[in-house]
Amino acid sequence: MSITQNRKAGHEYHIEERFEAGLVLEGWEVKSIRAGRAQMNEAYVIVRGAELFLINAHIGTLPTTSTHVLADPTRTRKLLLKAEEIRRLIGKVERAGYALVPLDLHFSRGRVKLALGLAKGKRQFEKRAAEQERDWKREQSRLLKQRSK
Repeated sequence: MSITQNRKAGHEYHIEERFEAGLVLEGWEVKSIRAGRAQMNEAYVIVRGAELFLINAHIGTLPTTSTHVLADPTRTRKLLLKAEEIRRLIGKVERAGYALVPLDLHFSRGRVKLALGLAKGKRQFEKRAAEQERDWKREQSRLLKQRSK
Protein backbone atom coordinates (compact mmCIF):
# COMPACT_ATOMS: atom_id res chain seq x y z
CA MET A 1 0.00 0.00 0.00
CA SER A 2 1.65 3.21 -1.18
CA ILE A 3 1.77 6.17 1.20
CA THR A 4 3.41 8.82 -0.95
CA GLN A 5 5.30 8.89 -4.24
CA ASN A 6 8.09 10.97 -5.73
CA ARG A 7 6.43 11.89 -9.02
CA LYS A 8 9.42 13.88 -10.27
CA ALA A 9 11.65 10.80 -10.23
CA GLY A 10 10.16 9.24 -13.36
CA HIS A 11 10.38 12.53 -15.24
CA GLU A 12 13.93 13.43 -14.20
CA TYR A 13 15.62 10.00 -14.27
CA HIS A 14 15.86 6.66 -16.08
CA ILE A 15 15.26 4.12 -13.31
CA GLU A 16 17.59 1.15 -13.90
CA GLU A 17 17.00 -0.91 -10.72
CA ARG A 18 14.63 -0.78 -7.76
CA PHE A 19 15.46 -1.62 -4.14
CA GLU A 20 13.38 -1.74 -0.99
CA ALA A 21 14.93 -0.24 2.15
CA GLY A 22 13.77 0.08 5.71
CA LEU A 23 13.88 3.39 7.56
CA VAL A 24 15.01 4.26 11.07
CA LEU A 25 11.96 6.16 12.37
CA GLU A 26 10.79 7.47 15.70
CA GLY A 27 7.37 6.61 17.10
CA TRP A 28 5.75 9.95 16.28
CA GLU A 29 6.97 9.65 12.67
CA VAL A 30 5.24 6.30 12.21
CA LYS A 31 2.02 7.75 13.61
CA SER A 32 2.29 10.73 11.26
CA ILE A 33 2.94 8.49 8.25
CA ARG A 34 -0.09 6.38 9.09
CA ALA A 35 -2.12 9.61 9.27
CA GLY A 36 -0.91 10.53 5.75
CA ARG A 37 1.40 13.41 6.67
CA ALA A 38 4.45 12.41 4.59
CA GLN A 39 5.86 14.15 1.50
CA MET A 40 8.83 13.25 -0.68
CA ASN A 41 8.81 16.05 -3.25
CA GLU A 42 12.33 17.32 -2.58
CA ALA A 43 13.81 14.19 -0.97
CA TYR A 44 17.08 12.60 -2.04
CA VAL A 45 19.47 9.89 -0.85
CA ILE A 46 23.14 10.44 -0.01
CA VAL A 47 26.04 8.16 0.87
CA ARG A 48 27.89 9.02 4.08
CA GLY A 49 30.66 6.63 5.05
CA ALA A 50 29.29 3.15 4.37
CA GLU A 51 25.68 4.13 5.08
CA LEU A 52 22.76 5.57 3.12
CA PHE A 53 20.63 8.44 4.40
CA LEU A 54 17.32 9.95 3.29
CA ILE A 55 17.53 13.73 3.31
CA ASN A 56 14.75 16.32 3.13
CA ALA A 57 11.75 13.97 3.31
CA HIS A 58 9.02 15.84 5.18
CA ILE A 59 7.01 13.97 7.79
CA GLY A 60 4.64 16.43 9.45
CA THR A 61 3.95 16.34 13.15
CA LEU A 62 0.63 15.44 14.68
CA PRO A 63 -0.83 17.85 17.25
CA THR A 64 -0.94 15.07 19.86
CA THR A 65 2.76 14.19 19.59
CA SER A 66 4.20 17.66 19.22
CA THR A 67 3.23 18.56 22.80
CA HIS A 68 5.87 16.37 24.43
CA VAL A 69 8.39 15.68 21.64
CA LEU A 70 10.63 18.23 19.94
CA ALA A 71 9.99 17.09 16.38
CA ASP A 72 12.06 17.95 13.30
CA PRO A 73 9.91 17.14 10.23
CA THR A 74 12.83 17.09 7.76
CA ARG A 75 15.48 15.34 9.85
CA THR A 76 18.01 12.99 8.25
CA ARG A 77 16.83 9.36 8.38
CA LYS A 78 19.08 6.33 8.03
CA LEU A 79 18.18 3.68 5.44
CA LEU A 80 18.43 -0.01 6.28
CA LEU A 81 19.69 -2.39 3.59
CA LYS A 82 21.86 -5.50 3.61
CA ALA A 83 25.59 -4.73 3.73
CA GLU A 84 26.25 -6.29 0.34
CA GLU A 85 23.49 -4.24 -1.30
CA ILE A 86 24.88 -1.06 0.26
CA ARG A 87 28.40 -1.83 -1.02
CA ARG A 88 27.06 -2.52 -4.51
CA LEU A 89 25.01 0.69 -4.55
CA ILE A 90 27.90 2.80 -3.27
CA GLY A 91 30.16 1.35 -5.98
CA LYS A 92 27.68 2.19 -8.72
CA VAL A 93 27.03 5.70 -7.41
CA GLU A 94 30.70 6.58 -7.02
CA ARG A 95 32.12 4.93 -10.16
CA ALA A 96 29.39 4.65 -12.76
CA GLY A 97 27.68 8.02 -12.33
CA TYR A 98 24.36 6.74 -11.03
CA ALA A 99 22.15 8.49 -8.50
CA LEU A 100 20.00 7.03 -5.73
CA VAL A 101 16.47 8.37 -5.98
CA PRO A 102 13.65 7.78 -3.47
CA LEU A 103 10.64 6.55 -5.45
CA ASP A 104 7.88 5.91 -2.94
CA LEU A 105 7.08 5.28 0.69
CA HIS A 106 4.88 2.27 1.35
CA PHE A 107 3.85 -0.35 3.90
CA SER A 108 5.20 -3.87 3.65
CA ARG A 109 3.89 -6.33 6.22
CA GLY A 110 3.02 -3.50 8.60
CA ARG A 111 6.39 -1.77 8.35
CA VAL A 112 7.25 1.47 6.56
CA LYS A 113 9.57 0.89 3.60
CA LEU A 114 11.18 3.14 1.01
CA ALA A 115 11.50 2.12 -2.64
CA LEU A 116 14.86 3.34 -3.97
CA GLY A 117 15.82 3.63 -7.58
CA LEU A 118 19.30 3.34 -9.03
CA ALA A 119 18.96 5.95 -11.75
CA LYS A 120 20.72 7.98 -14.41
CA GLY A 121 19.60 11.52 -15.15
CA LYS A 122 17.65 12.28 -18.31
CA ARG A 123 18.79 15.01 -20.63
CA GLN A 124 16.45 17.84 -21.61
CA PHE A 125 15.55 16.46 -25.04
CA GLU A 126 14.67 13.08 -23.49
CA LYS A 127 12.32 14.79 -21.04
CA ARG A 128 10.61 16.66 -23.89
CA ALA A 129 10.24 13.46 -25.92
CA ALA A 130 8.71 11.63 -22.96
CA GLU A 131 6.27 14.50 -22.41
CA GLN A 132 5.25 14.51 -26.09
CA GLU A 133 4.71 10.74 -25.93
CA ARG A 134 2.50 11.14 -22.86
CA ASP A 135 0.47 13.88 -24.54
CA TRP A 136 0.03 11.74 -27.67
CA LYS A 137 -1.20 8.75 -25.61
CA ARG A 138 -3.69 11.01 -23.84
CA GLU A 139 -4.91 12.39 -27.18
CA GLN A 140 -5.26 8.86 -28.60
CA SER A 141 -7.37 7.69 -25.70
CA ARG A 142 -9.57 10.78 -25.98
CA LEU A 143 -10.09 10.20 -29.70
CA LEU A 144 -10.93 6.53 -29.15
CA LYS A 145 -13.48 7.45 -26.50
CA GLN A 146 -15.13 9.95 -28.83
CA ARG A 147 -15.23 7.43 -31.68
CA SER A 148 -16.83 4.72 -29.53
CA LYS A 149 -19.75 6.98 -28.50
